[in-house]
Amino acid sequence: MTPATASARPPGRPRTGVNAVVFAATLSTVHELGYARATVDRIAAAAGVAKTTIYRRWPSKGDLVVDCLLDAFGPVPLEGTGRAELMASAIRWIAAKISEPGVGDAFAGVFSDAVSDPALRQVLAARLQEPYRAALHEALGEPDGRVLFFIDVVVGTLLHRLGMTGEPMVEADVAALVEMVVPHFGGDTGAT
Repeated sequence: MTPATASARPPGRPRTGVNAVVFAATLSTVHELGYARATVDRIAAAAGVAKTTIYRRWPSKGDLVVDCLLDAFGPVPLEGTGRAELMASAIRWIAAKISEPGVGDAFAGVFSDAVSDPALRQVLAARLQEPYRAALHEALGEPDGRVLFFIDVVVGTLLHRLGMTGEPMVEADVAALVEMVVPHFGGDTGAT
């Protein structure tokens, strides 16, 4: 190939889709090895990228995992006409997401790391919790404190089950969670 016909693309791996490849590698590595053993080195190897490629985009494993979770979750699909239906759909959605391979482990792991890492707690609050709090606040018209408590109860219960059993909550237990939580938070006649 002559210089005149050579590609104008810079040398090295094409950068299109690197985030998707790294996110998939993150979840598969966490799923296979567990959160603690899923190091940036191992994630980079699984993704087929240099560790520096990851650190240029994410300054820490926690930042990577938060972005990975945001990608995995996407927006909360609030479905239904009343508040009870909206809350039930949110509970079923997050339970299903947590049961996806690697997602629940990554979610629980990054939360565990945040207990002793104030900077990571801030990232979690601003980047992961806030968009979902805002969506629920708008859909439900509930005060922020009540929406945050709803999130705490639901996500805390789902992560506790995962931590205690190593398995996500089964559908029958998700249905029982909906039956327990929605009457308290979702009554269409107003907040209790």
